[in-house]
Order: sequence, then structure tokens, then C-alpha cells
Amino acid sequence: MIQGSYLLICAAGYFALLLLLSYLTSRRTDNDAFFRGNRTSRWWAVAFGMIGASVSGVTFVSVPGMVESSSMAYIQMCLGFVVGYALVAFVLLPLYYRMNLTTIYTYLDYRFGHIPYLTGSVFFFISKLIGASIRLYLACTILQTLIFDHYGIPFWMNTALLLALMWLYTRRSGIRTIVWSDCLQTFVLLSALVLIIYQLCSQMEWGIARAWNEVWSSPMSNVFMFDDPNSKNYFWKQFLGGIFVVVVMTGLDQDSMQKNLTCRNLKESRLNMCVNGLCYLPVNMLFMALGVLMVLYTRQMQLELPTGDALMPALCAGGYLGSAALIYFTLGIVAAAFSSADSAMASLTTSFCVDIARRPDDERLRKWTHPMIGVAFWLFIMVVRAVNNTSVIDAVYTVCSYTYGPILGLFAFGLLTKRQPAHRWVPIICLAAPIICYAADCYMLTAVGYKFGYELLIFNGLVTFLLLLASSAKFRTHNAGGNGHV
Repeated sequence: MIQGSYLLICAAGYFALLLLLSYLTSRRTDNDAFFRGNRTSRWWAVAFGMIGASVSGVTFVSVPGMVESSSMAYIQMCLGFVVGYALVAFVLLPLYYRMNLTTIYTYLDYRFGHIPYLTGSVFFFISKLIGASIRLYLACTILQTLIFDHYGIPFWMNTALLLALMWLYTRRSGIRTIVWSDCLQTFVLLSALVLIIYQLCSQMEWGIARAWNEVWSSPMSNVFMFDDPNSKNYFWKQFLGGIFVVVVMTGLDQDSMQKNLTCRNLKESRLNMCVNGLCYLPVNMLFMALGVLMVLYTRQMQLELPTGDALMPALCAGGYLGSAALIYFTLGIVAAAFSSADSAMASLTTSFCVDIARRPDDERLRKWTHPMIGVAFWLFIMVVRAVNNTSVIDAVYTVCSYTYGPILGLFAFGLLTKRQPAHRWVPIICLAAPIICYAADCYMLTAVGYKFGYELLIFNGLVTFLLLLASSAKFRTHNAGGNGHV
């Protein structure tokens, strides 16, 4: 079995590449480069890099891990993702480019005024901090076992080190560097995926054709589930949930949109979004196939290993697939961790400076905010480590359903109506909607045995929309400068 020192060398070499990439992309270091990449990014680079950013460490471990219990039901959600990406490309992106936005929540300022704008920004801030922390927590936990325990380094120091490294290579040009670092990280992550599949097939002495047949003839290859509406894997729950998860977590998420808004024009940004959406389905099918192959391998070898999120780490770290697989897995986790967390740090820095502090030209504020976001990540990860006890991917999407729902409701109300909500009620409504949804979920489970799945996000947005409608008046005039006058 490979010692932690060899894995550390591999991880250090990968980080050296990131530093080199940061140096090459950091020739201009003003706020426009950090926030918008000077609007010079190549669409194909953004599209390829977003694959790795959207996959993250959660997908790398949890999607293959869920196959044994849920089959390939997740593909139903991925089909919804494709529709969601099309909606973002043809509905939201034209709006953002027409308004020449730096952060997408500025739209709420133009449409409603300062209080709804600040409310949406704060909900994003909380949502992204929670979601990114959960994703990074998974990667840090695995790296702790593979590398840092070997040197007696505690978890808190491991996490602090990774966050410090992310700050180091993104601190100068922010999103402009991240667009290109995401390309490197996506390449490493997908290479790791393919190579681990190859190692599994080699261990079982299967060729590509045999592996393909074994995967799709397995009972775990079941994709479409229409038989039980109460199940979280029911097709329409997954499909519709997938559409709205993309609309909210991509189209209404500053992290994802910040990269798209670095493209030179709307045409290129739309092309990037469509290509990214089409690539997401086959990539996730590869992850699901990996999950089936892992289960078939453990059965063939009669191994007693943990299931779910712990299966892939156990196979790779246990030496069952050879030294090469452990190297691939380690690099894949590092790439996944960095690709999701570095852009989250940049987007939260951008949102704080532009949306909350309203000082987009203050470089000193940006330089202080960026490391403070890293400190906030570290603190929240410590909390997650203390209390987390659910499947990581379900935890991410459950949190998303509650905290992103009000953002969905605010944007839908602005786009679909010409009414103006009562400003003082907007923060209360956005807090009340998730509480109402949680109470409804508990009641439905107790009363009729129905458990909300990913459709909870839709319900949350609808509750927010209806409460805004009840508090609103006919739209009169709004100050285009976003000062909140009605």
C-alpha cells in the first residue's frame, strides 16, 4: 500500500501546477479581473471547467455510492438537469447580459429595491457557505485518512491548510484564474474516473464490452421508476427536481453564473451553458457505471466493505485495486475539492463586496474579505464534522431545497409579475417559507406517508412566490438605479 508520503508528493505536484496556472493568469489584478475576468474567457474553457465544478467531491464519491441502494435513479434527475440548463441559457443569461451585471442579485435591486436585494444576497451567502462547506468536508475527511493521519496532522489543521492553498492561488485574479484552474481540475477528475474504472475492469479481467454488458444487465441499472409516488426516486420527483435544482443552483447562483458572465458575449455564454448541460448526463452515467462495477467487484471478490459514500474510499485506500487506483482517487478528490471550493470562495467574496457592502471598486475590502471567507468555511466545516450524520449528497440538496427556495421565489416573482412586494415583509417571507415547507414535510409524512424529495425546492419557491404576491401592490415606478423607491 502506498504510504502517505507518496500521496503527499502527488498532491503537492498538482498544487504546483495550480500555482503556475495562477501566475500565468494573474497579470492584471484589479477588481474587474477578480469579479468578472475582464469578460475575456473562452466559452469552451468555461464549459469544460464547469463540469468539474458541478461534479465536485460529492458526486465523485456519493453518486457511485448510491447505486446499490437507489440503482441508477439519479439519471432521472440528470435528465431534468439538461432541461434546466436550456432554461438558464435562453431565459436567464439574456437578462444578465442585457443588464451587464457583475452579480446576478443586482437584478433584485433594479426590480424591487434594496431590502429584497439584500435579502436575496444574504440567502445566497448562507446557502453557498453551507453547501460548499459540506462538499469540502467530504474531501477533507478522505484526505485526512489517506494523507494527514500518516503524519499525525489533526483534521482542523488539514482543513486550514487546504483553504490557505486555495486562497493563495486565487487571491490575485480570482475568477479569471478559476476559469482555467477548473479546466485542469476537470481534466484530472475525469481522468481519475476513467482510470479507476479501468483498474476495476482489469482486476475482474473484463474488457470494455464485457463491463458494458455486466453494468446494463445488472438490477442496479434500473433507471426509470414510476411505481411509487411516495418514493424519493419517483420519476417526476427526480425529473422536475432536476430542472429546478439547475435553475436555482446554476442560473440563480452567483458561483456558477460568475464564470458564465466572464464570457465575451451572450452568444458564447449561451453556447457554453448548452454544451455543459449536454456533457453532464454522460459524465454522471460514467459515475453510475463506476458504482455498479464497484458493487459487482466486491461481490465477486466476496469482500465485506462499507457501502454508500464509504465504498470507493474503502476500495482504493484498502489496496484492493492496486497502488495506481489510490493515486487516481487521491488526485480526483483533491481536484474535486479545489474545483468546488475555490470558486465558492471567489463568488462569496464578490457577493459580499458588491451586494452586501456595496463597494465593488474597493480593492482593499476585496483583499481582506477573501481570506475571511476562508475562515468562515473553516469554522462551518468544524460544525459539519461535529453534527453531520446523513448521506452527503442528500444533505447538500436538502439544504439547497430550503435555502435556495426563497431565491427562486424572488426571481420568479420579478420575472413573471409586474407587482411590487412590500419591502419590509420580504425578509420575513423568505424566512417563513422554509419553515412552512419543513412543517408541511413533517405533516405529510405523518398523515399520509408522503416524503418530499427534491421537489421540496419547487414547493419552497412556490410558497415564497405566493406570500410575495399576497403582500404586493400593482407595480408603479421603480428607480432604475436600484435605490428602492417605489
